[in-house]
Amino acid sequence: MDDLGFVRETGADTPPLSATARSAARRRLQKAILEESRLDASAVSRRVVFRFAMAATVAVSAAGTAYVVSPDDRKTHTPRIETVSAAKVLHNAADRSRSGSASLPVPRNDQYVYTETFITQTPLKGGKTKTWHDESWLSVDGSRPSRREEHGKVHYDAPLKKNVVVSPPNEYSQLKKWPTDPDELLKWLGHGQNRIAGPPRHEGDDTTALPRFDPDMSVYTEACLLMKGPRVMPPGLQAAAFEALAKLPRVRVDRDEVDALGRHGIGVSYPGTSFSLVFDRTTYDYLGMRQKGSHAELIDGDWRQVDWYWEMTSREKVGVVNRIGQRP
Repeated sequence: MDDLGFVRETGADTPPLSATARSAARRRLQKAILEESRLDASAVSRRVVFRFAMAATVAVSAAGTAYVVSPDDRKTHTPRIETVSAAKVLHNAADRSRSGSASLPVPRNDQYVYTETFITQTPLKGGKTKTWHDESWLSVDGSRPSRREEHGKVHYDAPLKKNVVVSPPNEYSQLKKWPTDPDELLKWLGHGQNRIAGPPRHEGDDTTALPRFDPDMSVYTEACLLMKGPRVMPPGLQAAAFEALAKLPRVRVDRDEVDALGRHGIGVSYPGTSFSLVFDRTTYDYLGMRQKGSHAELIDGDWRQVDWYWEMTSREKVGVVNRIGQRP
């Protein structure tokens, strides 16, 4: 196992730190980096640098940034520590999405887009984690019946009726009409509403308080719904969505996230929402989405939300096939 893998496994079961402990860890990390920078680079051992990496893992969430370990540019390939903002994570994810989208062939209208997805649900109050393995076959243009699974339940969707508008659409052919320019997509996601640069501030206000209506929150939520499967986006659309979200000033980096397949990553979220997008720490591949959910139950004549849980959805495989039941 390499050093980075050991860092990830070591911190996997560590409970979140308090704000005071996190602040102290961050100060120790910054002091260690400053002291290390005064030394001759050739004299710094791999073990010392590794200790810095451990400290960075502990202080992974700080004021909208994350500390990650990446290979050094020097010939020694010694790991170095970087501070990554939420916007940087999203831009890196956009670059990764563009480079990887070429591997998916452009489907014909008479074909199906296949997806394989893993889902886990963990109760907030503790208990057994539920796991589902879903497969779906979506008609590219909606002219044929589709078969999709959600939490193990099979749904057969009839061909899409003409003049029926679903937003965001599931059909690949409809998604091709969406803009791949981040600024234009930002307008689409905001439904043309004027955006704000963050909530207004007043003396004595809580810095995390939100206004009654925050258009940026609406944009973030719409983007998450776009990412939510089993839809598959044409080349450039997912990258544009990441870059559009990078323009929102309040997006933030979450603490270490673990997807439905056990992969550790960086989460990016927006205050006040229940969604968190999760990316690989090294490659910035999009791993999936984490969200808070609940079940509705009729109590004393009123529907109430009970049994709250965290749900993680991870996309494992995407492909283009000719018929329902066929796998790439």
